[in-house]
Amino acid sequence: MNSDQEKQALRQAMRTRRASNPASPKAQAELIGSLASIVLSNPHMKKIGCVWPLPGEADLRPLYALLAEAGRTVLLPETTPKGQPLIFRHWRPDGTMLEGRFGTMHPDGEVDRPDTLLVPLLAFDRSGNRLGYGGGYYDRTLAGLRCRSIGFAFAWQEVAQVPFGAYDQPLDWIVTEKEILAGQAGKGGAE
Repeated sequence: MNSDQEKQALRQAMRTRRASNPASPKAQAELIGSLASIVLSNPHMKKIGCVWPLPGEADLRPLYALLAEAGRTVLLPETTPKGQPLIFRHWRPDGTMLEGRFGTMHPDGEVDRPDTLLVPLLAFDRSGNRLGYGGGYYDRTLAGLRCRSIGFAFAWQEVAQVPFGAYDQPLDWIVTEKEILAGQAGKGGAE
């Protein structure tokens, strides 16, 4: 089985696992607390690229208000056509949201560039590698931005090894409701 086939099989398995592992309010709150801690303790993390939650994902929206109150700039992605990196727009708690692709929402604010990006995932490993949804949006975005990256997930999304390909972008941290892992990404996956 090649890397693409391994990824597709793992994606399917993780989608099935996610359907039977809904996030508890406690796990959500702990994840948000850990993310707030890492971002707010780092003065270099000023413009934070966040995400609009998809069904089954962690809902980080309460974090955005915390970051904004702390003086950080919150940016949400506008999903671009396939093959393009994401673009990020300023979010405000009272701002207008527009419907995007794939059931997402994005603000109508000005476009900006994050210095730190929160990255959703389906699976991760101890080396800091992530398995995304297969569209390549975050890999293209990270390659272009070259900013700090923080993957976020629930602990049950950890697997022994995520297949790692030539275009996959490593993460600097992975944060779960239970721990913060500093990445050595790209080291543990199959080429």
